[in-house]
Amino acid sequence: MIIFLVSSLSGFSDSIVQFLKFEAMAKSEEAANKVISDIEKDASIESFANKIKARLPHEIDSSPELQYKKEPTGDALNDRLQMLNKRGLVTEFIEGKSRENDPANLTGNIENFIGYATIPIGLAGPLLVNGLHAFGDYFIPLATTEGALVASYNRGMKATRMSGGIQAVCLTQGVQRSPYFKFDSVFTVGRFVKWAIAKIDVFRQIVSETSRHAKLMEMQSTIEGNSVIVTFEYTTGDASGQNMVTICTDKICKYILQHFDQQPQEWYIESNYSGDKKATALSFMNVRGKKVVAESIIKKEVIEQVLKTDAISISKYWQASTLAVTQSGSIGAQGHIANGLTALFIACGQDVACIAESSIGITRMEVVNDGDLYISVTIPSLIVGTVGGGTGLSTQRECLEMLECSGAGHARKFAEICASVALCGELSIAAAMSVDHFTRSHQSLGRKSNG
Repeated sequence: MIIFLVSSLSGFSDSIVQFLKFEAMAKSEEAANKVISDIEKDASIESFANKIKARLPHEIDSSPELQYKKEPTGDALNDRLQMLNKRGLVTEFIEGKSRENDPANLTGNIENFIGYATIPIGLAGPLLVNGLHAFGDYFIPLATTEGALVASYNRGMKATRMSGGIQAVCLTQGVQRSPYFKFDSVFTVGRFVKWAIAKIDVFRQIVSETSRHAKLMEMQSTIEGNSVIVTFEYTTGDASGQNMVTICTDKICKYILQHFDQQPQEWYIESNYSGDKKATALSFMNVRGKKVVAESIIKKEVIEQVLKTDAISISKYWQASTLAVTQSGSIGAQGHIANGLTALFIACGQDVACIAESSIGITRMEVVNDGDLYISVTIPSLIVGTVGGGTGLSTQRECLEMLECSGAGHARKFAEICASVALCGELSIAAAMSVDHFTRSHQSLGRKSNG
């Protein structure tokens, strides 16, 4: 994976344009052309620079409709709900006025249904995103029981918004399934791999006949002695796609068993190589789900006013934290991406176990422009979808509608919002750590009054 170091941060929206080009160059020629053509369906990469650049002060919406009370009172709660309702957002299930209790309607989501684990949803934002797919102000629903989390992310959203917003790009996407085959010798494995490569078009046809949304993009093999792991990489439309790729891969495997001239001694639909629901170096170096980049330049005066610190202090802390996390052997180098993403995943009906791979990332911060702070977050394995799974459940659907991400056509947009939310959390926690505010905020917001 290539991380593009920004050389001219005064026009930093160009850095994402360059990132796109370098991301494509890091792949094979065929894959590179696919990345570029996919991005340039509507316009050239260069033309996106103007669209995603930071907003100027007069371009940031300051209408009263974006304001709401934040106190922990009944009146403030009603104010927040009324604000959402005035924007045309339905919160009937979120408020608890209605509830889905018919087990038949939950088929495919739960077995042996008995009720709900009620997790409170807090409102953060508005979050200002200048992305290729997500563009505008978004109110963010975060489901959590951790005090101080919503307030922290909300602070990061305020600071980035006052600085012109967050630039976000969903770069590439792919979901893998990696079956395992064991034969009598390495020579048979070699014959099998040669045969499978020649059958790639047949495999693609099988996938197209099995799913309307899945497309087989690549096939790779990893040989170890007399065994081989064959990794099939798919795109899955607006679904997160784990079940989809499992069904498609099973069809391919059944074809292999019927048509290859030697039966494997063993075979399994998943070898535990694909990175499904685990943090792996492989998915960090490539892509699993969606690879997303978000970046922002936080103005000096905003850092002082909102974050109560300065860019040099934040940058020094982040250098120290990156050194420490590297020494710990962590995959990636980030602070607490899992915090915000988990809360957003629960609220929006995502597969929460996929936080294991989705929270891997790189966060970078550095001082620019004599006192501003550049921050970027790169997430290479973001498993999200806006159709299927839990996205059609009542409260989850309402939360996705809050983000204008419910249904088909919104998965990349949702991914850009997820990365932007993660960036806000990284910014806020780094600022708090840099001036020793972290403990105080958790004492005041993260404990019960009798704790």
